[in-house]
Amino acid sequence: MRSADAGVTSGDAKQRRDHQGRLGRMLATSDVGATPAEYSATSDDVKSAMSVETVESVDAEDEPDRPREACGVFGVYAPGEDVARLTFFGLFALQHRGQESAGIVTTDGDQLYQKRHLGLVQTFREEDLMELSGYAAIGHTRYSTTGSNRIENAQPYLVDGTLGQLALGHNGNLTNTLNLLDELTRENVALDSTSDSEMIARLLAIAPGATIVEKLQYVMPKLQGAYSLTLLTPDAVIGVRDPHGVRPLAIGKLHDHWMIASETCAIETLGGVAIRDVEPGEIIVIDGDGEDGLHSYPGQPSKQRASCLFEYIYFARPDSMMNNRSLYLARQRMGQQLAQEYRPNVDVVIGVPDSATPAAQGYAVARGLPYAEGLVKNRYIARTFIQPDQRLRQLGVKMKFNALSAVLRGKSVLMIDDSIVRGTTVRPLVKLLRDAGAEEVHLGISSPPFRHPCYLGLDVARSAELIASRLPDVEAIRREVNADSLHYLSLDGLMNAIDLDHDTFCVGCFTGLYPMPVQMDLADKFSLEQVLRLREPEPAGA
Repeated sequence: MRSADAGVTSGDAKQRRDHQGRLGRMLATSDVGATPAEYSATSDDVKSAMSVETVESVDAEDEPDRPREACGVFGVYAPGEDVARLTFFGLFALQHRGQESAGIVTTDGDQLYQKRHLGLVQTFREEDLMELSGYAAIGHTRYSTTGSNRIENAQPYLVDGTLGQLALGHNGNLTNTLNLLDELTRENVALDSTSDSEMIARLLAIAPGATIVEKLQYVMPKLQGAYSLTLLTPDAVIGVRDPHGVRPLAIGKLHDHWMIASETCAIETLGGVAIRDVEPGEIIVIDGDGEDGLHSYPGQPSKQRASCLFEYIYFARPDSMMNNRSLYLARQRMGQQLAQEYRPNVDVVIGVPDSATPAAQGYAVARGLPYAEGLVKNRYIARTFIQPDQRLRQLGVKMKFNALSAVLRGKSVLMIDDSIVRGTTVRPLVKLLRDAGAEEVHLGISSPPFRHPCYLGLDVARSAELIASRLPDVEAIRREVNADSLHYLSLDGLMNAIDLDHDTFCVGCFTGLYPMPVQMDLADKFSLEQVLRLREPEPAGA
């Protein structure tokens, strides 16, 4: 097994295994909330950990006022092609789904080769790709939803199992990590990371089964939550989707070669053609080219589909397709639905770039109003390693957006955004428009109020930080953000815009009703690490 990671040492890994072992022993008797009625029941240690300062604290004012993306996964089986380079550009197309780390694993039929880096996909260098030989590969770009941004949490994971080497990349979040830790501890299996994704890899490594499919069929019923997986063995690329289909996963072809990716935009960026979605609960095995090279197996029966609505609202790129629906057109229809529900007297419609642009355009067309670019976004603000000083930090939103006074001055403006999470960005944006000369600022949101945390692969604020949870009603939110009027798109309006069966989506962030049991005390992605710190032994002589 060849692995090259930036910044991880054997001492770090040993320390992490020791800490994880203590965590597993400590959680062996935890109540994990087996039914929705028991959501709030977990161990006192976990509850205590929630009061500990987070491992990586960030000023809330600096956090984007929207849910943070999930992760992106990619896989390709292409003998004769530079699969590492294909995977690099596939991940580049999925960069919006995660910016903390990126990794690629390839196979030459005998051995797996791994490279992982912290940071954006472009941290990979030419020499990295040259060392990743083979005819098949998987890749992962990460935004953490469990565990902090450390190299040992970067994916894909590479483990040794009863069938040999196995690499795994995971998009999603498990909701029964305490149970899984307990099981791994009983099996005397140590983890090198603090991520639920490695738990899946380790469970597969030790699972019974003569094939990877049999192993997956054994492990999948143990996993609770959201997971879209890419796996790599010495001779195959595998794609897996959880039985709820929470996170997306698509199949595509490049000439006679097969690909799998979180979004169709990654397939099309490489010149491929999107074929179909991986079905909820399905296992896809790719071990050759052409029609005979792709095989479908049942993994776990899908009893209730629960796809994430925010993939349609915001996360996925607008040029992607999901469930045979164009996300760009779906977002335009959200704006059209909003126009049916909310009709303030305005002169011009603008969108918060870039994700709200289709909805703003759809709204303007539906009402016959002019659409303009009233805000210009600095798309490179998050790409610098130079930290702003306090004076620049106080500028806040002005560092990210600039208002066009020539468009706004003297006008009543309707600003469309796709969501409000904390309210920390929309409030300064309203002020920015007023300072640029807007006489009135009305606010339309192309999704319902975001009132509840997500436990299935999105990184959002706790309930107390969510403005729609913290304040009693929409009028109170309007006053806090200082808009002249405010309207959220109704849930029915959102569903009508997407034009799919209402009962095929997870609406937990809007209603608090989740499609599966969740461990509410683990809403914070650093919870496991906080518990680890609580359980560390006292230094000698303390």
